Amino acid sequence: MTTNIETPSVIRRLWKSVLSLGVLTVILGAAVLVWPGQSIVVAGILFVVYLLASGIAQVIAAFTVNSPAASRVLLFISGALSIALGVFALRDYDDGATVWLLTLWIGVGFVFQGVSETALAVSFKELPERGWYIFLGVLTVVAGAVMLVWPISSIVVLSIIAGVWLVVIGTTEMVWALNVRSETKRVERGVESLRSGAVA
Repeated sequence: MTTNIETPSVIRRLWKSVLSLGVLTVILGAAVLVWPGQSIVVAGILFVVYLLASGIAQVIAAFTVNSPAASRVLLFISGALSIALGVFALRDYDDGATVWLLTLWIGVGFVFQGVSETALAVSFKELPERGWYIFLGVLTVVAGAVMLVWPISSIVVLSIIAGVWLVVIGTTEMVWALNVRSETKRVERGVESLRSGAVA
């Protein structure tokens, strides 16, 4: 009984966190696409904001989501790594290696984030819209693989590719969060009806 009462609260916190991250991700992706040729510093800061925000969200989820210990550990490691990658990406601006390093940081961040999201969805049986969340995880892993495998030598090309992925990932996060919001409200209405009937 305790799990059934706690789960909606956990899910409510999770969908709000994912929705906020999705909105931020879409905004960052759009900004990168609108100004792809801006300085490496500006591009780096935009990507760092994404890595830091996603990392913080995953660390918080690691302590709030009621899932198996292995998934929570993976979420924490992924979040901490994203934060570390964000710091490294912001710090490294050596001419020839700049674009390559940014691509590396972003790609690795995407891969770890996607793996942890997929693991969470697989292990957290009570998670609503699990199919969407698994799709989000796989999509993020694919984005990371593209960033790591495809050689990128121009900040403009990097910005366009990363910007597109950010918009796609952010949109998927928002769709999942809004679907879960609707599902959570439906479940809460059902619980209230049961409680009202029990009291009556």
